[in-house]
Amino acid sequence: MGDVREVLSELLAVWEAGETAGVGTVVRTFRSAPRPPGASMVVAPDGTVSGSVSGGCVEGAVYDLANEVMADGTPRLERYGISDDDAFAVGLTCGGILDVFVEPVSRTTFPELKTVADDIAEHRPVAVATVISHIDPEWVGRRLIVGPDTARGSLGSPRAHAAVADDAAGLLAAGRSEVLTYGPDGQRRGSGMEVFVAGYAPRPRMLVFGAIDFAAALAQQGSLLGYRVTVCDARPIFATRARFPTADEVVVEWPNRYLAAQQEAGEIDGRTVICVLTHDPKFDVPLLEVALRLPEVGYIGAMGSRRTHEDRLARLREAGLTDAELERLHSPIGLDLGARTPEETAVSIAAEIIAGRWGGGGRPLTEMTGRIHHESSELSDHLTQYSRSRRTGSDWPHSPSL
Repeated sequence: MGDVREVLSELLAVWEAGETAGVGTVVRTFRSAPRPPGASMVVAPDGTVSGSVSGGCVEGAVYDLANEVMADGTPRLERYGISDDDAFAVGLTCGGILDVFVEPVSRTTFPELKTVADDIAEHRPVAVATVISHIDPEWVGRRLIVGPDTARGSLGSPRAHAAVADDAAGLLAAGRSEVLTYGPDGQRRGSGMEVFVAGYAPRPRMLVFGAIDFAAALAQQGSLLGYRVTVCDARPIFATRARFPTADEVVVEWPNRYLAAQQEAGEIDGRTVICVLTHDPKFDVPLLEVALRLPEVGYIGAMGSRRTHEDRLARLREAGLTDAELERLHSPIGLDLGARTPEETAVSIAAEIIAGRWGGGGRPLTEMTGRIHHESSELSDHLTQYSRSRRTGSDWPHSPSL
């Protein structure tokens, strides 16, 4: 996840008590920064800390600044990193640079927080656009709450409201959080105002079919990666909440029927991953007939030996699937890690999903040169199109989240 959702319950507790918390949020990173934009740390009035902005590197400095902000009520934008004279003292030894926005959060400064929390809990897409820098200090801390078709709050001028609301909706559709730069009154060209847009698209889904011990381990991995995990099996004796405590949902239904119904309900998108662990033809062949014909899905993998895989392919061809459709299937599932236990196998499956998402090759980093972090070509194309629309003023196609 890597954003305020990690600390939302702690922040809400302070907010609902009518008190003020100091919240530090990473808004921009350069080079090998340890945490992504949106990563947040909350300092409660009693001094307790939740979350992280740097994995430990600059927490002490942000903690001190959060206490200052709680005391004087003035938000601040600070840069930490190798370019600072105090970089060594701060401890950002990875060589990266972080811009962190630290603000007081209370019922007064952020009255919409509970609404945002409700949207996140109900899997409704929402973005929070906050002014983090402005030539007029009175603007700093103002925010808009933006949905796909709505914008609540005020930045202080109709022009700025319209520009930021439109761009925030575009970033929300792209599943992206970043800093946008405007003229002081929201002019698309110029400088004087910076707005951090934190997009909270619903968590991507991981659908695990087959209520076996490997599924329990994979559900745990999926949760760790930020997926909303559903385990589905037609056998009620196996598909129980007690056997899958980390899953968000446990469903008793024939897998192919459940998947078809989810597609019909609009619950499947390009980020959804489907893991078929049944390795039983009566379950997995009808299920894969549905899955491999879905117009949008991020990953489809099926467990089984190579012999099972060949038999499955033959059955799917008999069912009418084309070679192009069958090429979407990752089977046998997972990367070659030498995995044996359910937990190790779950790691190998998760590794293949991550590699497919970001274009990784699964090789040891010690054998490689160049950048460590990848960006998927699909996401790059999507963001290039969005950036072009901002420069030219053309319409941005509000497509589903990646």
